[in-house]
This record gives sequence, C-alpha cells and structure tokens, in this order.
Amino acid sequence: MTTRRKFLTQAGMLSAGVILAPRLLSAMPASKIVGLQMYSLRDQLPKDPKGVIAKIAAAGYKEVETFGYSKQGGFWGLDAKAFSDVLKANGLKTPSGHFGMDEFLLQGKTTELENNIAAANATGMSFIVIPSVNGEALKSADSFKKIAEKMNKAAEICGKAGLKLGYHNHNFEWKPVDGTTFYDTILKETDAKLVHMEMDIFWVIRAGQDPVKLFKQHPGRFALCHIKDRDKKQTDLNTEIGKGSIDFKTIMMHAKEAGLKHFIVEQENFTNIDPYVSIAESAAYVKNVLHV
Repeated sequence: MTTRRKFLTQAGMLSAGVILAPRLLSAMPASKIVGLQMYSLRDQLPKDPKGVIAKIAAAGYKEVETFGYSKQGGFWGLDAKAFSDVLKANGLKTPSGHFGMDEFLLQGKTTELENNIAAANATGMSFIVIPSVNGEALKSADSFKKIAEKMNKAAEICGKAGLKLGYHNHNFEWKPVDGTTFYDTILKETDAKLVHMEMDIFWVIRAGQDPVKLFKQHPGRFALCHIKDRDKKQTDLNTEIGKGSIDFKTIMMHAKEAGLKHFIVEQENFTNIDPYVSIAESAAYVKNVLHV
C-alpha cells in the first residue's frame, strides 16, 4: 500500500491548466453539498493554494477536507485564519481535516494535538480526522487496544474544544493479527459517541470488505465517507466517480443507516485527464446520480 506520507514525500509539481466543461457545471443543483479531499490536488496546492481553492469551488464543491497542516507551514503557506478567509471568499466550508496524530497516539505528547485543535477551530471545522496510524506501532492485538485507548483520550480532548474525532481507513486495518484486526479493535474498543468513522470506500473494497455490511453491523457510526472509485482495469488506481467498478448507487442507499453526513470525493491519481475536469465530473455524478 502506498501511504499518504509516501505520496507527500514524492509528490512533484505538476502544471495545471483548467478548462471546466460548462455542461457539467450547469447540471449541478445548488442544493446538493459535496466535499473534496484536497489531497486530490496535492501536486497543485503548494504552487498556488488560492488559485486551486477557487477552481475547487468552480468545479461545484461546497466543502473541502484538508490535509497536511502544520503550525509552521500552515495550510500551504497560509495560516489558519488566512486559509479560512480564502475558503469563505469562494463560498467554501471545511467541516473536517486530516491531521497528523502519531505524536499523541504513539508518544502521548499533546503539542501537535493542541496545534491541530487550534487550526480546526480557527477554520470552523467540526471533525479532526486521523488519516492513518504508523504501522510500526500496530504489531499485536495489545498494541491495537493501546492505540484505541489513546483515540478515546484524544476524542475527549477534542470534545472539550467543541470538536469531534474521526478515523480514516486504508486497507491495512483488516490485516489479521492475533485473531483480530485493527479495524475491529477500533470499533469495539473506542466509544461510539466519541470516535467517529470516516469510511474510505475504495480502501474498504480493496481490503475485500463490504461497505454495506459494515454499515449494517455498526449503524450510525460513520459520520463521513470518501467517495473514491476504482479503475476497472488498473484496480490499484482511481478514476472519476461513476466510471469505475464500485457500485456507489447501492452503497449510498444505506447512507442514512450508516449515519453519513459528509460525502467527500477523493482521487489520488489522474490518467489522461485534466485534474479539474476530473473533479468536476465526479462532483456532477455524486450530485446528480447518487443524490447525496
């Protein structure tokens, strides 16, 4: 599995020209709210964050989910207030963000968590989402439980600041260890009222799991989801929503049962298509076909 950390390390700077298809934009009902995980445009953001944000709004999105924040670098060179101002100027909100949490989960140090909370509150977020956990710490069922305990503690700290904690999955969470899995441990050992799940549907399916089955087994537990399609031929790659092999129509029929409130498009790679045209196509499909 290629981790988000590896992607960030290796990401290059791609030139980005954009011509949005007018027919896609005109087909988007204003009442439908779809978010974009900004990691989709990780190659473009460092070069021109303000311009990229404007293009996200032009592609039909009303919400964004952030990633990669640090107190030193902010959000691609913008501090939390400046970033929030740019979002507002483009009619965007950010209900959630992916924030590094290993320092707290593995070492118990609170500095990073406190910085994350300050940034989340400054930008009007509701959720601080754990994007992943360092796999080196996940070697046994006992280590799973210890991380789950730390998640509960982190959620309590977030709660005191008016925020909720979420967890975003990849596929390693279902690797069997000592008769259990990390994902099962999270669901069992964390407080359902404190730790909310952000289901990345693509990774769930790559792990051989059934999103609908998980929704039924844990109703109301999934506050957010990543809508990310799977290329029919190159199954380790993404494609625009509706072009791939994932049956989102069936999955989204269970959105209410799952407890889903935020629907976030993400695409980690673009093949022979301008990224901005791609995200516009995905937004249109999610709004007009999935009707989230």
